[in-house]
Amino acid sequence: MTKIAVIGAGSTYTPELVSGLSRERVSVHSLVLHDIDPGRLEVVGGLAQRMLDRQGFGGSLELTGDLDRALDGADFVLVQIRVGGQAARLQDETLPLACGCIGQETTGAGGLAKALRTVPVVLEIAERTRELAAPEAWIVDFTNPVGIVTRALLDAGHRAVGLCNVAITLQRRCAALLEVEPRRIVVDQVGLNHLTWVRAVRFDGRDVLAELLAAHGDTLADEVGLPRRLLDELGALPSYYLRYFYAHDEVFEEQRDGEPRAVTVAQIESELLELYRDPDLTEKPALLEQRGGAWYSEAASGLVSSLVTDDGAVHEVDVRNEGTLAGLSDDDVVEVPARVGKNGPVPLPQAPLAPELLGLVQHVAAYERLAVRAALDGDPVTVRKALLAHPLVGQWAPTEELFERMFAGVLEAA
Repeated sequence: MTKIAVIGAGSTYTPELVSGLSRERVSVHSLVLHDIDPGRLEVVGGLAQRMLDRQGFGGSLELTGDLDRALDGADFVLVQIRVGGQAARLQDETLPLACGCIGQETTGAGGLAKALRTVPVVLEIAERTRELAAPEAWIVDFTNPVGIVTRALLDAGHRAVGLCNVAITLQRRCAALLEVEPRRIVVDQVGLNHLTWVRAVRFDGRDVLAELLAAHGDTLADEVGLPRRLLDELGALPSYYLRYFYAHDEVFEEQRDGEPRAVTVAQIESELLELYRDPDLTEKPALLEQRGGAWYSEAASGLVSSLVTDDGAVHEVDVRNEGTLAGLSDDDVVEVPARVGKNGPVPLPQAPLAPELLGLVQHVAAYERLAVRAALDGDPVTVRKALLAHPLVGQWAPTEELFERMFAGVLEAA
């Protein structure tokens, strides 16, 4: 029997996540949803309960604002918090623009600000998990920036794995284009969290990426916002986060003249919560698909199932490199496909990255190392070094300005 605690359960993703967890091949006897916002938790938890009732779930669902109660005896702790809420996200996306830098909540200056706010909080949750949860409990982190947060957890000795929805979303997209069942597709996506390329798409074990690009390259290029020619010359499919690097100036102009994504998301969240209040609603509304994070519930429930059942299924996860990608340190955290059993993920062997991929990965890996250090020691010098190391900043003048506008207050608050 398994107890699962979801921390940050006020998320509008939670009902779908809970529904997915209850359907997996895991004997879940207890689901505990924790959030620091009681009103939001009540609304989200209400829909989650109705969805479980509709499925005939035989276990219990508990809502609580008491972290220790949520963690007590838990076998899995799923962390999906957003420190500072959508207001902090809006700052992460807009303040860098005034300094001539792209504003994004998981990478660049905005990603660093989020890491500084988030890492200490997640580590506090992890320490309580170590003290209160089951002895072999797993922490599954979906909290962004996932690579940095997972690295901090592993550096502190926690039994943790990072999870992102980018790969499973692409797997579902490739399956749709090929008109086959998703379970027959394995997406070989490699790199760092939010800095990945798909170098192979295996359909029943056979790599069909070249065929996909030939038949659907224009569609795939449009979906990641990059030129078709770039995909052909790379011989790989970049994640849409690579657009911040490969089309930097174009993205900057769009952000400077457009509405921040945070504003759109806040509106969607408000509408979703209003829908969730409907006592007759027993399934996720279509609007949730506009929120982002598609297929997260499937990714999370599938990963938990493999960790429990030891089925050896392949999942895209964030783990220690340990020699998987040549040119990176063993203690770097990479995002790669891994075979998952009860002892955790074992990355699949990977060919070396091509130079045009490796150089960028090494650059950002160095930044992530500094970002974790900055989040732990709060040293302004380390923060400025992290900004300098990131390819989306990389110059002294914006580094100084960014520090004063975004980071001085964060460090003082910490």
